[in-house]
Amino acid sequence: MSVRTRPDLGSLPAYVAGRTVPGAIKLASNEVPGGPLPSVRAAIADAAADVHRYPDMGVTALANRLARKYDFPVERVAVGCGSVALCQQLTQALCAPGDEVLFAWRSFEAYPIVTQIAGATSVKVPLDATHTHDLDAMLAAITPRTKLIFVCNPNNPTGTANRHEELVRFLDQVPPHVVVALDEAYREFVTDPDVPDGMEFARTRDNVVVLRTFSKAYGLAGLRVGYLVGPAELAEVVRKVYIPFSVNSLAQIAALASLDAEDEMRERCAAIVTERQRVADELLALGYEVPETHANFVWLPLGERALEFAEHALANKVVVRAFAGDGVRITISTREENEAFLQAARGFSR
Repeated sequence: MSVRTRPDLGSLPAYVAGRTVPGAIKLASNEVPGGPLPSVRAAIADAAADVHRYPDMGVTALANRLARKYDFPVERVAVGCGSVALCQQLTQALCAPGDEVLFAWRSFEAYPIVTQIAGATSVKVPLDATHTHDLDAMLAAITPRTKLIFVCNPNNPTGTANRHEELVRFLDQVPPHVVVALDEAYREFVTDPDVPDGMEFARTRDNVVVLRTFSKAYGLAGLRVGYLVGPAELAEVVRKVYIPFSVNSLAQIAALASLDAEDEMRERCAAIVTERQRVADELLALGYEVPETHANFVWLPLGERALEFAEHALANKVVVRAFAGDGVRITISTREENEAFLQAARGFSR
């Protein structure tokens, strides 16, 4: 082909989605098992009649509703096509070639992808021995070229979380011109009161933004809607690089309806948390190392045996998410599906 594309795209890592295998239980993508909440399904069905119309490009109703929910001016809210799209928009809005984006590794696999798309440079800081963000090492990795730091809390794929005191100490030492994005996609599954709510920091610090999503606890992964809350100036530049109409009309209606059904959502999360503890306890009893998790999944740091474990699980009709050389992430589902996974885990030769 005579057309010249960007030469660096040849090294761009591909985002690896959780596999779907017919006839197997899918525990690979951190989806909730129940689908959208019942009232939300009805709202989606009603809204389907209007999909021949363009959606509200400003996502006005949802942005206003989120602003009221968290008691922020609406100018400080940006809504996007899932929180991953907002990660990319934030990186594009802040970074130019030569700038650095800093994040823990292993963490959300989209971070190096969105960084390279923006032409910036990824700086990966290894997790600590507990598979948690090493915030002191991240501080030491900041350079004059650092523009953005992603802190995934709870962390995907390990489920671990940094506590309030250490996060405050970290934020106090980050230079004020460096933006810290607290990625809280799994916030609704947190039960430990010492794992901070990032909105506290977005409210009081000019260089902190919080990212959240409707894909996980609310069961809207297929509709793609997330949001960012932070300083008005940052929210504005994030909106400037927004792809027009990318938050579709069904997603906007479903997210609004989900906010009306938060009691049902909290009940769902409580059931998943109960199962999360049961699965973790069973794995520990089987002799697996299981880091403390605050999300809707557990992490097995199996290192070089990660792919072998995933293939063993698949042979037992269970799909999990392997990260070669690091570990395996298993989504918490219904008791029946979790039991199928545990049965596979019992049969894995360690």
